[in-house]
Amino acid sequence: MTREPSRDRSGVLSRDRSGVPGRDPSGVPGGDPDFRPHRVVVLALDGLLPFELGIPHRIFGRPKDTRGRHLYEVVTCSVRPPGPVETDADFAIHVAHGPEALATADTVIVPASYELGPVHEEGVLTEELAAALAHIRPGTRLASICTGVYVLAAAGYLDGRPATTHWADAERLQRMFPKVKVDADVLFIDDGDVLTSAGVAAGIDLCLHIVRRDHGTAVANDVARRTVVPPHRDGGQAQYIQRPVPDPQQATTTTARAWALGRLHEPIQLRDMAEQEAMSVRTFTRRFREETGVSPGQWLTQQRVERARYLLESTDLSVDQVARDAGFGTAQSMRQHLQAALGVTPTAYRRTFRAATETAGGRGGTVGTGVTNSARVGRS
Repeated sequence: MTREPSRDRSGVLSRDRSGVPGRDPSGVPGGDPDFRPHRVVVLALDGLLPFELGIPHRIFGRPKDTRGRHLYEVVTCSVRPPGPVETDADFAIHVAHGPEALATADTVIVPASYELGPVHEEGVLTEELAAALAHIRPGTRLASICTGVYVLAAAGYLDGRPATTHWADAERLQRMFPKVKVDADVLFIDDGDVLTSAGVAAGIDLCLHIVRRDHGTAVANDVARRTVVPPHRDGGQAQYIQRPVPDPQQATTTTARAWALGRLHEPIQLRDMAEQEAMSVRTFTRRFREETGVSPGQWLTQQRVERARYLLESTDLSVDQVARDAGFGTAQSMRQHLQAALGVTPTAYRRTFRAATETAGGRGGTVGTGVTNSARVGRS
């Protein structure tokens, strides 16, 4: 089963959701009956990890527009009629919706499961799972957390496309699905209408990224603050493979990073950062990569891109001023970096998210802003 990538989401908000009961779509008493929050349907499979199942509900359950309306509606479904679904813990959960809910989705998320059976062992879908996935409409955005990627791969959604999963499972995924371009170094990959994440907590990074992509940095940062997690984690998976717990007796690069974040608008040299930790440039560079998974230069560019995004969304500064304040120096330099990181120009990015802010929620959860196309987030 293969899917042609679809960037057009103009029709998804008019879908009939009558088959899946839920709260008032407006999210507030006496709300606008024409308002439709973006519907996220989470597929709960036997053997699921409760933590990962809860991530989409926590992240997408928070964003609201200026009228207090939820921008997303999250629904959990099973591949079977409503009933219990086993977890990897000592309890089961009751899922109120069957696979028909997938037909109402604007975004489908597949969390990890330890009981994927033939999907994980042979790379093929069970009849039950194939029948459930058949409900998904063309143009629906798809995402996986950790080993949920096996479901997308077995269904053919990832053929010829980049994807990631938990670093410990990446080699197996590549062997089983040679058509998939597996990248084990990143926290998540955004390939437009299909997104995949590394293990466990990387699902939080992925869901925050989707909120940021849909509604901008300010909304995503607010969700991150309320969830008490960083809005954007540095580096990729390499830092967790090589150094799960840093040696407390060993000097770190934390001070240098904090120092640089306070001076993004200034030219910052590698030797200046190394001096903050009283290290040689060589030692600092090695230690920095061990801790973040990227080089100091790559990290600085990531931080400046995030700063530029925030300023473009939240201020009326000119593009030239934003470029200077974010540390790019010139508008041309910022344009090149944003084009590489986000797939759009600064002007297009501002137009997209300033318009979204002014009419927040009025269009429901719009997907496909064009802000990120084939972006491997977590590594430059």
